Amino acid sequence: MAELTYEQSMEKLEKIVAQLESGELGLEESLKLFEEGTKLAADCNKALNDAEQKIYKLNGEEVEEINVI
Repeated sequence: MAELTYEQSMEKLEKIVAQLESGELGLEESLKLFEEGTKLAADCNKALNDAEQKIYKLNGEEVEEINVI
């Protein structure tokens, strides 16, 4: 499976949040979507962190490692 872009991940995450907020899903489906959403959120966070690090490097600033949860 191809890796999603940041924008695709955010769009998918927004849909998952809407589904979870609807309250119409059962427990198993909610847990499955929550797990998928957590992974998507981590992927988005990493993409933003990587972009920030690249900007620092391009500006000649010292890069500080940021731990992503």
